[in-house]
Amino acid sequence: MAWLTRFLTVVAFLAIGVVFSPETFGSKSDGQHSQLLLSSLKLAHLLCFSTAWGAALWVTFIGGIIMFKNLPRHQFGNLQSKMFPAYFSMVGVCCAVAVGSFGYLHPWKTSGSTEKYQLGFLLAAFAFNLSNLVIFTPMTIEVSVVSLIVSMISVKW
Repeated sequence: MAWLTRFLTVVAFLAIGVVFSPETFGSKSDGQHSQLLLSSLKLAHLLCFSTAWGAALWVTFIGGIIMFKNLPRHQFGNLQSKMFPAYFSMVGVCCAVAVGSFGYLHPWKTSGSTEKYQLGFLLAAFAFNLSNLVIFTPMTIEVSVVSLIVSMISVKW
């Protein structure tokens, strides 16, 4: 999983670079883009944003509730410890691509306040997702494992 975290970090820095310096990556503030590039970026933004949104809805409201109600506690915790890192990695890559494509299509210098708010919300979602992946998920998994060990020891006594 370490290579995936490093890859996600590289993609994050690339997305942030595209947002704050789109001219470096070929975006022109005067609006001169090729149609293929524009279509590709819009498609990438749409697919990545909708994938992240759909995954969040599924994991939160459908899959998580069904698993919680139907699996024993230790199996549910084990499944979540394997599923959450993959989930947050996928959503992180999707958010990075969405931020990068949106930042390329709407350079900061020429964007209106609406686009700046949208970009700010995308960046906030990306930052919160990365904090979940890097900070909170490992802590949660560790506490879950310790709790499982304590409950197994208490059952044996």
